[in-house]
Amino acid sequence: MDVNGREYLARMAELFDLPADVAAGLSHMELLGDRQLLLEGHEGLLAYGTELIDVSVGGAVLRVTGEGLTLKSMTEREVRIGGRIDGVEFLR
Repeated sequence: MDVNGREYLARMAELFDLPADVAAGLSHMELLGDRQLLLEGHEGLLAYGTELIDVSVGGAVLRVTGEGLTLKSMTEREVRIGGRIDGVEFLR
């Protein structure tokens, strides 16, 4: 995205009182210790297992590795992953 595009998104976010990441369509991730990950703005699961979960996010893959990984909840917008999380990595 060029500078003009970023400026436009920043102005729209301000106009509608939205966080800039939401206006830009970026994913939002929260890690709660090593036991739970909340991801908002996903595009679907690509791989699912107890040691690896791959989630599509904005042209990249968010890879979560660990032990005993489970989907605690999943909606069209949000994924919540539980278990022992050892690593979180973006793959492009």
